[in-house]
Amino acid sequence: MSSREIDGNVLTLSASGWTYGTRFVLYDYQTWSMWFCMDSSCSYTGITGSYSDRQLTAVHSEKTTWNQWKNSHPDSKYMLY
Repeated sequence: MSSREIDGNVLTLSASGWTYGTRFVLYDYQTWSMWFCMDSSCSYTGITGSYSDRQLTAVHSEKTTWNQWKNSHPDSKYMLY
């Protein structure tokens, strides 16, 4: 998982409609750059546009269930819609 912030700008990322193998290529609306997850860490790298060859900062994430999360972080809140 990657941060959407680069050089102090917060990007709006969306699926570009392209895939490579099993991975989505993302698009940002601010610079029209395309982003691809090059390796197993899945930190996105710019492959076209203003941020070509730049990398978004990886952020910590974990795959878990709600019950496991709630037990580890009892003050967590959620929103129903």
